[in-house]
Amino acid sequence: MLVTSSIPVSLSAMRYCLLSASCAFTLASSGHAEPSPDLPKHIAIIQAVGVEGIGNREAAAAFQKLSHAEPSSLLPLLKAVETSNPIARNWLRSAIEVIAERATAEGRPLPLNALRDFLNDREQSPEARRLAFELMLAIDRDTTEGMIPSFIDDPSNELRRDAVAQILVRAKKQLADSDKAAAQTYRQALDAARDVDQIQEIAKAFTEMGLEIDLQKHFGFLTNWKVVGPFHNLERAGFAEKFPPEDNVKLDATYTGKEAEVAWQPLSTPDPYGKVDLNKPYGKLKEVTAYAYHEFESAKAQEVELRLGCKNAWKIWLNGELVFGRDEYHRGQRIDQYKMPVEFQKGPNSILLKLCQNEQKQDWTVQWEFQLRVCDSTGTAILATNRSDTNSPRE
Repeated sequence: MLVTSSIPVSLSAMRYCLLSASCAFTLASSGHAEPSPDLPKHIAIIQAVGVEGIGNREAAAAFQKLSHAEPSSLLPLLKAVETSNPIARNWLRSAIEVIAERATAEGRPLPLNALRDFLNDREQSPEARRLAFELMLAIDRDTTEGMIPSFIDDPSNELRRDAVAQILVRAKKQLADSDKAAAQTYRQALDAARDVDQIQEIAKAFTEMGLEIDLQKHFGFLTNWKVVGPFHNLERAGFAEKFPPEDNVKLDATYTGKEAEVAWQPLSTPDPYGKVDLNKPYGKLKEVTAYAYHEFESAKAQEVELRLGCKNAWKIWLNGELVFGRDEYHRGQRIDQYKMPVEFQKGPNSILLKLCQNEQKQDWTVQWEFQLRVCDSTGTAILATNRSDTNSPRE
């Protein structure tokens, strides 16, 4: 299973490194290289690149060959993005940019119609479609920008973001004349927005207008849990140790905890971003482990993403099967920090979280909390049929 952690990458910085470190060629070269019959081979070499420099030398040579390819090579390169690992995607993005820049400098046209068809194909890689959009902007900015409103429901968040941004500009202008009109426009933006910063901007505007907004529901955060603990985490051994809830969750059971008998208890959060604070029921303890349990009623069998934010060590199980875990502490927490694609069955789905707090005592190590939401691959919330709109122990 692929678990992703969202880390921003600067394309311009990556491209500069690739060009300066491994590619001694001139963008303004006047040669008109024919499309290489070896294009699939060069792409395959780049796709084989791995971590810790594996395949870098071969990828650099293939990249140099690709940089001289004809503009007609752009479409195969764009299509290759989807099946490439993150490192290979950086090489491919840079090659695409170099080919486009070279063709523009030499006065050769880019394949606008083919790029438009690729952009309009929503089955293609979101990242590659965004690259196609940027290439089209360089060819015909006015016409391409005219396509932005159609991205409002696009499965590519990279494109949807631009449509939401246009709506936000309109809403800000309306604020000067009518809060009612602005509120309607902000609501339209909220319905489409998937990026956290845009949603936070909309929430701020709602607050300033005195309007309510249910961010928990919009994001799909799970806010009502049953928790049990604390168990020990002496010398950070709790992460690996198997405590009773991992064998069988019995909400009426009691267990031997770190210092006393422990039992399941309800814990809900009013936090708009779904942060569940384990310090509230247990106090600011150290070297401890706790479990959080939630039952999610799914309307149908479906593919979903569990998206977790947590700065403590954690493991997560779905329907008794371990999904993933992370044995590290206090390296920051953010919404959608970890994205785990899973399959829900129709009806009840049990979600069990293990959360470990270590021995560190600095102020920035006090937090013992998590936030978990259920959504689709675009970040659209998937709500349980047993969800409560109030923060009661039952959901």
